[in-house]
Amino acid sequence: MITPGPRNLITDVAGLRVGQAQDDRIKTGVSVVVGDAPFTAAVHVMGGAPGTRETDLLAPDKTVQQVDALVLSGGSAFGLDAASGVADGLRAAGRGFPVGDQRVPIVPGAILFDLINGGDKDWADNPYKALGRAALDAADVAFDLGSHGAGTGALVADLKGGLGSASAQAGPYTIGALVAVNALGRVTVGDSPHFWAAPFEIAGEFGGRGMAPAFDATAIPPVKGGDSRNTTIAIIATDADLTQAQATRMAVAAHDGLARAIYPSHTPMDGDLVFAAATGQTPLAQESDTLLLGHVAALCLSRAVARGVYTAKAQDNDLLPTYRDRFD
Repeated sequence: MITPGPRNLITDVAGLRVGQAQDDRIKTGVSVVVGDAPFTAAVHVMGGAPGTRETDLLAPDKTVQQVDALVLSGGSAFGLDAASGVADGLRAAGRGFPVGDQRVPIVPGAILFDLINGGDKDWADNPYKALGRAALDAADVAFDLGSHGAGTGALVADLKGGLGSASAQAGPYTIGALVAVNALGRVTVGDSPHFWAAPFEIAGEFGGRGMAPAFDATAIPPVKGGDSRNTTIAIIATDADLTQAQATRMAVAAHDGLARAIYPSHTPMDGDLVFAAATGQTPLAQESDTLLLGHVAALCLSRAVARGVYTAKAQDNDLLPTYRDRFD
């Protein structure tokens, strides 16, 4: 039996906190996952247009096996600077990989494209470093979903996107997901209010609409048009004690959650990416439990995608309606 954690957030994984900062005028923001201690991290990219920082060092053969934080940001390439603000804050707190008498915080990050979403992008100085530092400073176990953090300016094909999270208890393990949903495709079936993720919903967490009636599975799915750009970026976390190679496999499996919740996903115009984080607090009982972790990670990620769109809020100069404005 798979049940949500007490918060139904990624922070149900003990030792993790999430901080967020945003600028509603620009329609963009940053979300940071930071550990009370360094944690094992990995990444897997399946989209054709990713934007990343320090992801090469997450390969299992690299020297550094743990990181201090992971960053999801809007802003396209400008948003990569958010990780610099996070690194500054961590260094000031004495965090980081020790090198002689110095400490170097390890802060991988990924970005989504939200530069054409109705916000005022005429900034004189890149705002993302300051947003990253502010997000780190706000880190807590409780945080808001929808139009917050990296989901502030997110859009999907026909609705506002948003920041979503979900968690699950599976055997002795806790698994959680955090996702900024800014997809080329749709998260609902046709013109209906039914989420593609409906089969995995728990306790009406994104409206309880249930599964869609029959639909034409052979139809070409409608997607964003015009100059819109995309990318869904996510973090899957667990308290299991995983190697970097095992965490990589969990990230790979979690991509199934995107494919089940977004139609289509992993396109050449999306930079779809999943980070994995393992805090190591619960020993891995047996190697086959990695299958369980990957399966539940995918379920959590599907639910988190739907929750992010379901909780989006209307703001000035929005280009698309929110889910609730359209269907409630």
